[in-house]
Amino acid sequence: MSGSHRRDGLRIASMVHRISGLALALFLPLHFYVLGLALNGAAELDTFLRWTDNPLVKIAETGLVGLLSLHLFGGLRLLALEFLPWSPRQKLYAALAASASVFVSLGFFLSAV
Repeated sequence: MSGSHRRDGLRIASMVHRISGLALALFLPLHFYVLGLALNGAAELDTFLRWTDNPLVKIAETGLVGLLSLHLFGGLRLLALEFLPWSPRQKLYAALAASASVFVSLGFFLSAV
C-alpha cells in the first residue's frame, strides 16, 4: 500500500493535463474566428474587442490563462518524468506545477484589472 498516495496525486495531475489540453483545443476555433475578424476589417474586430471589456470575459480569459499554464507546467512535469531519473519527489513536482499555474493566472488577472 505504500506509494498509493503518490499514484493518486499523479493520476489527478495527469487528468488535469488532459482536461486542460481539451479545453484549449475547444478554444482554438474561437481564436481563429477572432483572427478572421481582424482580416475582414477593423470595424468588426473593434466591436469584438469592445465586447471583451466585459468583466465576465476578463474572468474567462483568466481561466484560459490558468488552463494554458496548467497545461504548460503539466507538460514540463511529464517531460521531467520521461527524461530525468526517477525521483521520490514527483508528487512535490506536480504540486509545484499546479502552484506555478495558479500564480501565472492570478498575475494575469491582476494585470488585467
